[in-house]
Amino acid sequence: MLIGPGGAGVSVTAAAGALGGVRRRRADPAARSPLRTPDRDTLLVTVDRLSPTARMLGVFRHTDEPVAVSAGVHLLSLDRLALLERTWSDFTSVLAETLSRSKVSLPGLGALTDIASGEIATLPGVEDFLVLRRIRDEAVSGTWRRIVVDASGHGDPFEFLRASSVLSQSVNRLWPRHRRLAAAGERPVMAQLTAAVDAIDRDCLDITELMTDPHTVATHVVVGADDRAERLLPHFLAASDVMGLAVRSVMLNHGVGGAAGGPDECANRVGRLRSVVEGDDARVEISEIRRLDDPIDRAARLRKLSVVLPSPNGHRRGSGAARVTEVPGPDPGTGRSPVYQLTWRQRLPDADGLGLGRSGDDLLVTVDGFRHPVRLPSVLRRCVVVDAAWDGTELSVRFVPDPAVWPKGR
Repeated sequence: MLIGPGGAGVSVTAAAGALGGVRRRRADPAARSPLRTPDRDTLLVTVDRLSPTARMLGVFRHTDEPVAVSAGVHLLSLDRLALLERTWSDFTSVLAETLSRSKVSLPGLGALTDIASGEIATLPGVEDFLVLRRIRDEAVSGTWRRIVVDASGHGDPFEFLRASSVLSQSVNRLWPRHRRLAAAGERPVMAQLTAAVDAIDRDCLDITELMTDPHTVATHVVVGADDRAERLLPHFLAASDVMGLAVRSVMLNHGVGGAAGGPDECANRVGRLRSVVEGDDARVEISEIRRLDDPIDRAARLRKLSVVLPSPNGHRRGSGAARVTEVPGPDPGTGRSPVYQLTWRQRLPDADGLGLGRSGDDLLVTVDGFRHPVRLPSVLRRCVVVDAAWDGTELSVRFVPDPAVWPKGR
């Protein structure tokens, strides 16, 4: 997964990385995966309807179907609107059948069935979820050895990546699962509708788990070697921490403002950018993408960039590596309820921009104006937040049991 601020060269880097990492065909046919054909090694996915990737690779853009680029590399250009229209048609079909069989009036739902898919312009968050679900489906299909996702084309890539978490939270706040199950039990005609909503919720959780799995997914942050990168890189790393993304590398693109200020100033700037990353975690690799004098308008020139995308290393980061410990309370030895502490390594470029809240089983963490729901471990879901602290490196949130739901005698 490649992310970065707009104009940093994320699409170029993703395309170069996809072309540069194709595995050569093995001599022994028995060594190949039975689910994968030799010409389908790498899938490059773009989620921007205006992406220049197809033009750079010299192929026609074909929405929602992989297009062969070269031996082993295919391009998949996803269209949010097409995915939304298709899914909306399926959903309204289920809804219409449910209403036709129900003897009970369900206010508001009838109006939804009258909205045609062609009338849908946008449903905030849902389009991003559908795109992520399609990427998940490709990832688990067994067709590809490697999938490179170009997540550019958004004002804020983290809004795109958190779509599944936010949608799951919204679904369960508007129609909690226990109420869905009760509705299906009381009115069997509702079973099909509740099953459809449950399937969406399960997909949301599955996508969130996949995106934060460091054994499967590696996140690469692409920034230019310029003043803008110095300003934005700490904020990108902070948002990655709160989302639990497994950042594997930071790529400094000299093709974007690399020459500004002369060679000496450029070298000093790169040194400062390196210090930002190295001070955070030595397991995050830092690489530099050289500047080409020729326009990057074909696959051969993309390969000249020699972009290498490091593979996942299994190292969890940020909230994905959160740990729960039991700590002494204010008055130890008095027999009061235990105090639990949730801790993870969290960057905070602006400590005053930290905010915490609670919504059901989620801890709502706000960092620099970006809010993300962090799913709480089971033991903390029956607790209430009492305080929080940041020591410059780690964020610690303390909880005490909620007497109303905590098992008695514990």
